[in-house]
Amino acid sequence: MTTPAKLYGRELSTYDEIDVDELLSKLTQEELTMLAKEVDPDDTFLPPSQRTNYACEKDPTGPLNRKKLIEHINKQALETPDRPEVKPYVAGVVRGKKWIPPPPPEKVRDADEQITIDLGDEYEQALTSASQEEIIDLAAILGFHSMMNQDQYHASLLNKGQPVGLGWDGITKATKPKVYPMDPPNDTDPEDTIKRVKENDQNLTDLNWNNIKNISDEKFEKLFEGLKTNTHLEVLSLVNVGLNDRTAQLLADALEQNATLRVVNVETNFISPPGVVQLVKSLLTTTIVEEFRASNQRSQVLGNKIEMEITKLVEANPTLLRLGLHLEYSDARHRVASHLQRNIDRNCRVQKRTNVSLRLRLPGRPPAVGVDASLLNLTPPSAETPTPTKETVIPVIDESVENTILIPADIVQEQNGRSPTTTQLPNFNPNPYSWQSSSLESMHPQS
Repeated sequence: MTTPAKLYGRELSTYDEIDVDELLSKLTQEELTMLAKEVDPDDTFLPPSQRTNYACEKDPTGPLNRKKLIEHINKQALETPDRPEVKPYVAGVVRGKKWIPPPPPEKVRDADEQITIDLGDEYEQALTSASQEEIIDLAAILGFHSMMNQDQYHASLLNKGQPVGLGWDGITKATKPKVYPMDPPNDTDPEDTIKRVKENDQNLTDLNWNNIKNISDEKFEKLFEGLKTNTHLEVLSLVNVGLNDRTAQLLADALEQNATLRVVNVETNFISPPGVVQLVKSLLTTTIVEEFRASNQRSQVLGNKIEMEITKLVEANPTLLRLGLHLEYSDARHRVASHLQRNIDRNCRVQKRTNVSLRLRLPGRPPAVGVDASLLNLTPPSAETPTPTKETVIPVIDESVENTILIPADIVQEQNGRSPTTTQLPNFNPNPYSWQSSSLESMHPQS
């Protein structure tokens, strides 16, 4: 049970009916001054001089000089002597009472003593006779990162031997930073490359203007105008060249007409989010570009609306394989990554089929099995297809791969003793993606 608060021996509820204004009117000016010093009114409209207890009654000696005031405070601090020490400092002598940690509780001490691990005589002997370097290697293998530093951990993984002088209590010195030579400046001549792009030079397949300063908008206009009719350029790199929304729109118009560019890189420029959307949208016209990069632009954050619009455009692009953009929202990142993975898988399947067809069509090389080309276009029999008679000619595999011998079915029946309704072929799989059977049976239904 809590006791009620009291003021001057009375409960606070007894002061509720007292008229404060009437009491203040009975006080003198001196009493009001004393009361003001004891009470700090919670009123932000009052100046600080009226809210504090300090009241300076001295007349000002002049205007405030901040520099002289600071000098006076520093002088007073230097001239004021330090407080004398009760016990002077002596090196190696503890002054005052030394703190001694209390002993641990008996339950904790007993628990620590009871934790024992029986590893067996073989492991106990191996760990007892192991050196400190071997124990550190074992800790690194087991993943005890907090027991060692980075140099010891990497030396254990790479089997380079522990650094000399570093044990459990060793100090790791900072490794000297490697000095890498500066990249040489880009010596590409913009005027020459613009001329070669306009002339559709077949030797110019990679155009690199990265980090070239002070490229005028007129040069960008000439370059993008030449890209519209160029049929040999495949890689376009315009990193840190000062592209803006106006020149980016010209590039988007050029990408809608160019049919050979595969890689476009416009990172580290001054393109706004709507300009990036226009560039991604222009890739849908020809669907030739496989890699597009446009990160690190003027606006670091694209926004949810822009990211969703870019995601829809990417999902509508069947040829884009790599996209260099910083997407903040996880939904957009997941959808874009899933679609790009589908495009990569589709591209791999197409390449495999192309390689198979090229191997079958190489000139001067016989096919894998001497089969007539008509067998590759076999269709399942239907009801309208008439049943073949004995005079039907069925192609038969011969040892010669250059000429295919056609033998009537009745001769095959007489020589091999087989029914003309079934003809066995050797293991042949012209299209591994569609056929799984190694023999063609029941060429026509039995009557």
